[in-house]
Parts: sequence; structure tokens; C-alpha cells
Amino acid sequence: MDSIFETIKAIAFKIDHAIKTSDLGYSDSENSSGEDQLKLDVHSDMIIEKAFASVDSVKSLVSEEKEGVLEINDAGIYTVCYDPLDGSSLVDVNLSVGSIFGIYKGALKGENLVASAYIVYGPRVELVITQRHTKPLLYRAVGDHFKEIATLTLQEKGKLNAPGGTQQYWRKEHKKYIDTLFAEGYRLRYSGGMVPDLHQILLKGGGLFSYPGTTDKPKGKLRQLFEVIPFALIYEQAGGMAVNELGERLLELVPSHPHDTSPCFLGSIYEIDLMQSYYKREK
Repeated sequence: MDSIFETIKAIAFKIDHAIKTSDLGYSDSENSSGEDQLKLDVHSDMIIEKAFASVDSVKSLVSEEKEGVLEINDAGIYTVCYDPLDGSSLVDVNLSVGSIFGIYKGALKGENLVASAYIVYGPRVELVITQRHTKPLLYRAVGDHFKEIATLTLQEKGKLNAPGGTQQYWRKEHKKYIDTLFAEGYRLRYSGGMVPDLHQILLKGGGLFSYPGTTDKPKGKLRQLFEVIPFALIYEQAGGMAVNELGERLLELVPSHPHDTSPCFLGSIYEIDLMQSYYKREK
């Protein structure tokens, strides 16, 4: 596992350099969801693919930018599922973006996720890593290496609220729930990037990030293997909770396809308990 984490650290510096120097225009291709790809998305994807090609413990790669599974080493035991540049459309307005990694052993499902990591590319480059039964660790880039900064823990109740999805498509129970949080004094913190928003909640001690099922996207927008499940492990290991709209743990999801999506609610215990009371109330 150490070789995987060291590879992710090397990837962070390369993608950070690409963000600062590469063409921000669109490529001539689409990703697996039919969305136009930025050249930076494609470049970041290739950086990661090349970096893991020489890691013996990695059997295969699954990218948000490509269909299917890429086999790279028959003797490997791990599959790395990743979103090479989450929130890439925010780069041209100079907002923070990130990369997300889920490391699975065995079939691609929540219970087989053994470790997660994400990188934030902002004013500073930061990295968070966790494994099963360990608290998330925060690292910060200092020169050409990463320095361990802190162990991250969520408080039982937070102060921040990052609600995703277009409000006109929210279900009534979700709107009531979000309105309640604001009525209780929660502060809106939503950039449109999953990584920076979840990172802020984690570093500030707690709150809620939600991307619900909506009338136009009943199964949510965020992908299970690359985004939802990896962050679920980080939030649970930090002492929080991560569930879908039925209250089921995101770490128990079993995707039927590498690009399956899911509604998701990640946050402190108070916010998730409150969410479940609102959703049950409307059934």
C-alpha cells in the first residue's frame, strides 16, 4: 500500500504543474458519461495511468474518464478507481479542484474498498489519506515533498452546509431538510467541486455535503466507485457518517457498472441523523 500512496504523492505534483501550465480548452473527445472532455482532464488521466503502470501491486485501473477496466499487471492485487480531476470546469476561474482515489481489493464494491485518498489543488496542494480502521491523515506539499500536518476528526455537529443539485429539481423532503439547517444557522459553503467542499467540511470539523436524487437525476450525479465510496470511507473513519437517501451506508453499495451513480449525504452524525428523520417523515 505504501507504494500506492507514494505514487499518489508524485501524481499530485505532476497534475498541479499541469493545472498551472496546460491548455484549458476542450478536446475532441467525450468521457464515459457523454460529457465533453477538457484537455486537462485527458492529460491528468494519462498522468495517473502512466504513474500506476509501474506499481506492481496494482492489477487494474478504472477511470472516470474512460469506459471499462484497464488491466496493467496480472500479478497485482489492487484496483485503483479514480477521478483524475474532479471539478475541472472550475480551473478556468481559478477555484480549487481535486483528484480522488479509491483502492479496492477484490470485486468493485463498497465493502472491498481498503483505502482512499484525495488531493486538493488550491492555494496550497494538500493530500488526505485513510485506510480501514485508521483516522484520515492530512499532508501538505512543502517544496518537493509532502509533510504530515494533522489527524482529521469530525465533530458530532458541524456548521457548514454544501447542498448540491439544481434546487428546482429537489424533492420536497430535501428542500425542507436543507431549509431547516439554514434556519439553525448553518453557513452555505458550495463551490461546485466535490473535493474542495468536502475538504472544507472535514477541516472545519463538521457539517453536511449532499447531492441528492432529484427529479431529473433520481439516481444522483456522483459516481459510486470514484467519488461517493472513497469519500464515504474518509468520512466514516473521521467519525462521521455517509449514507444514501434510504439511510444505507455508502460503504455497502454494490455497483453493477463502473460508472453507476448514487445520491449521497456525507457529514457529521447530527446532520445525517436529521436527514434521515426528514426522509422517513415524507415516505
